[in-house]
Amino acid sequence: MNRLLISAAHKSSGKTTISLGLCAAFRRRGLTVQPFKKGPDYIDPMWLSLASGRACENLDFYLMQPAEIQSCFARHALGADLAVVEGNKGLYDGLDLDGSNSNAALAKLLGLPVILVIDARGMTRGIAPLILGYQAFDPEIRIAGVILNQLGGSRHESKLRAVIEHYTDVEVLGAVHHDKAMAMVERHLGLVPANEASGAAAKIDAIASLVAAQVDLDRVAAAAATAIPLEGRAEVSPASLPRPDIRIGYARDAAFGFYYPGDLDALRAAGADIVAFDTLSDTRLPAVDGVFIGGGFPEVHMQRLEANHALRQDLRRVIEAGMPVYAECGGLMYLTRSLSWHGQCCEMVGVLPADTVMHERPQGRGYVRLRPTGIELWPSPAPAEIRAHEFHYSSLENVAADLQYAYEVVRGTGIDGHHDGIVYKNTLACYSHMRDLESNHWAARFIDFVRVCVRLRAAG
Repeated sequence: MNRLLISAAHKSSGKTTISLGLCAAFRRRGLTVQPFKKGPDYIDPMWLSLASGRACENLDFYLMQPAEIQSCFARHALGADLAVVEGNKGLYDGLDLDGSNSNAALAKLLGLPVILVIDARGMTRGIAPLILGYQAFDPEIRIAGVILNQLGGSRHESKLRAVIEHYTDVEVLGAVHHDKAMAMVERHLGLVPANEASGAAAKIDAIASLVAAQVDLDRVAAAAATAIPLEGRAEVSPASLPRPDIRIGYARDAAFGFYYPGDLDALRAAGADIVAFDTLSDTRLPAVDGVFIGGGFPEVHMQRLEANHALRQDLRRVIEAGMPVYAECGGLMYLTRSLSWHGQCCEMVGVLPADTVMHERPQGRGYVRLRPTGIELWPSPAPAEIRAHEFHYSSLENVAADLQYAYEVVRGTGIDGHHDGIVYKNTLACYSHMRDLESNHWAARFIDFVRVCVRLRAAG
C-alpha cells in the first residue's frame, strides 16, 4: 500500500495546502487517493475529501487504540493507489512527554514515510540544522524528503537547495513559491469549510496546478512506494448494511457540516436511513423519526437561521412532542433561545432555556473527558468516562438553574466547566463532539433509543 505522512516542523507551515494539492494532482493522473487527517478535525477533512473525491477519515490516538487506528487505516485505504495522511501541528508535537500520540508515533504505527513541509520564509543556511535535528531526534522516523514552502523566488530556492544538498542527505521533492493563489481564507476555527467556501473546487484546482508545477510528483510517488507492506491488515471487508427501519434527519448546509463520515456510516449500520435537511432554506423537517444536528458556524449564518422561522417552529414542535434529537456544539447553539455576535442578537429555535454568546477567544478547546451522570438518554451498557473533543468560541448565559445534564466534565469546559450534555425531554445537546468508536458506540445506542420512542409513540 503506497502511503505517506505530510508533516511539518510546526503548525501553519502549509501542510493542508500542500496535502490538498498533492491529493488533487495525483487524482488528475488517474490515481485513487485516500486521504486521512490526524487528530480531531472537521474542516481540513472537508477540503481533503473534495480534493481526492473520497471521504477523509480521522486517525486519533486520544480517542482510538493503536489497533483501531491500524484497522481504520487499512479498511479505508483498501483499493486506493495512494494514501495521504495529513498530520496536525509539528512532526514531534503531542500531548505526552514521550511523544506517544505525536505525528511521529503515527508514522511508526502505520509505517509511513514522512514528507516534511518547511515554511522557509526568511531561512537560508539555518534550514540545514533544522532538517538534521528532525532526522536525529528519532532515528526510527524516515524523512523521505522535504517540500520547501513559501519561497521568496528562484534565488531563494537555489540557496536553500544548495544548503540542503551540501549539509544533508534529504531529497528536496518540491519548492513552492509564495503565491496569493495558494492562500486559503481562514476565520476563528481555522479554514473556511469547503461546504461554505464559494468556488471551493476552483480553489483546489488552482492549488493542484501550482503544486504539480513545483513539486516532483514522480519522486513523491516513489517515496510513498517505499512504505513497508502492512502485513495482515489490508484484508478488511465492510459489513453489509441492514435494511433501514428508522429515518434520521441531519442538518447539512452552510451553517452545519461537522460530521465524521464514520459516524454517519455507524448510523446506517445501526439501521438508519439518514436524510439531509437545510436549516437555511427548508421550511419543514423531512418525515423522520429523529434528528441529528452537528457542529458548524451558526453564528456566521445567524440572520438566515433566524429568518427561517418556519423550520425553527417545526423543530420546536417536534422536540416538545418528544422526538429524539442529538445536537453537538453548533447544534446546541441553534437550539438555545438566542445567539449574539458582534453586537447583533438573533432568535434561534428556543427549546433550551439559555442564550448563546460568542467571544473573541476560545471558551473550550481540546480533548475532553466526560463522566455519565446516569440520566443520559442512551447510556452506555458499562458506564465509564467518555472521551471526546470540543472547540467553541461561544458560551451559554442566562442558563436555567434546574437544567439536567448527562455528563460531568472531568477534563475540558463543556457547558460551564462542570457539566455538559443538556437533557430536555428526548433531546441531548452537548458542546462536546463524540465519535463512534470502539470506546463509545453512541450511534447504535441513539438509534435504539429512537426505536423505543417510535414504539412508545405508536402505542399511544
